[in-house]
Amino acid sequence: MTTNDLIARLTGELKPVSPMAVVGRVAAGLGLGSIASALLMYFWLGLRPDMTTAMGTTPFWVKFAYTLALAAAGGWAVKRIAHPLGSIRVSLALMAIAIIVISFLAFAELAATPPEQYMAMMKGRSVSVCTFNIVMLSLPLLIAAFWVLRGLAPTRLTVAGAAAGLAAGAIASFVYSFHCTESGMPFIAMWYTLGVLVTGLIGAIVGRYVLRW
Repeated sequence: MTTNDLIARLTGELKPVSPMAVVGRVAAGLGLGSIASALLMYFWLGLRPDMTTAMGTTPFWVKFAYTLALAAAGGWAVKRIAHPLGSIRVSLALMAIAIIVISFLAFAELAATPPEQYMAMMKGRSVSVCTFNIVMLSLPLLIAAFWVLRGLAPTRLTVAGAAAGLAAGAIASFVYSFHCTESGMPFIAMWYTLGVLVTGLIGAIVGRYVLRW
């Protein structure tokens, strides 16, 4: 058998892959993970009791927009790193912009507040559980993101794990915002962001092993 014959035999039964295959797998995995996270939030923590009233306030929509922006950038990062030469730089830049904006709003709110109230604004009423809850809600999403990437072709496993973790943490923070009654920008900028970053770190560490081919 010649080399050409061998190549023809190996490739003869290959079928073209749809250009939307990666997008479909990412959407399916993160979509199911999001549903699992939302159900966990609903049955474990519950929706905030003042949802109707909160939806008429600016802080609710700022928190909504911030976490949604992080979630969109995180999902895009997973899609990009799924390719062998994929890069998540654009996604990281978008996340950084969102963090800068929320930090600016936080500093503006602190500037309009007496110094003796700074600590209370940063701690809110749920500082002891906020980041922990986001990380817990991210676990179904992290598993889903790893499933997505294991079926594709990431080559930089630590970066891929970090992308999975950032996406999981960001979507979890969006889900958690429907439970959390905190409205202070300093609180959101600090503890929500920390929850996303912690999950990203977990993803980077675990991904090195879970995503091995």
